Amino acid sequence: MPHAAAAARRRRVPQGRGVSVEAPLVRVLHPGDVACADAGERLETLLGSCVAVILTDPRRTVGAMCHIVHAQPRGPRGQVDAHHAGPAFDAMYAKLRARAIEPRLCEAYVYGGGNMFPGLIRTPTHVGERNVRAVLSRLEADGIAIAWIDVGGTAYRRLRWTVGPRDPEVAAVPV
Repeated sequence: MPHAAAAARRRRVPQGRGVSVEAPLVRVLHPGDVACADAGERLETLLGSCVAVILTDPRRTVGAMCHIVHAQPRGPRGQVDAHHAGPAFDAMYAKLRARAIEPRLCEAYVYGGGNMFPGLIRTPTHVGERNVRAVLSRLEADGIAIAWIDVGGTAYRRLRWTVGPRDPEVAAVPV
């Protein structure tokens, strides 16, 4: 049976002839967003050079996702927010701990980090690559196992995951 709070966030979708079913809550993450969801809820985002990290507990009853824009720890004016790798991880960890999930016991899925300007940037150190390096370094430092990595290349990625036993779905969209 779904968690009571999760059930309260579901909405009814008419199916015709007076029949309706409950549709899961869908959270679309934009750059700098961090979200946590329960089993049956869906997390989605679109990535270019940004990197999304999904963390899920071993039973896959809870999942967290962040959409990281910058590898560096601070913005140009010194602001620190979830657009940056460090604060995004910290926010994700806090959301998991609020649900009694220890982040280091989670599995990670890492997506994105593409080169969105391949005709202009032909070095391996483009912004997407720097984002990927920062994310992988943080996961390693925090002792979090990586279950799947889909990074690099020159395509956008549309990422969708319904928290539960199935793996996240990713579709490449050419630049």
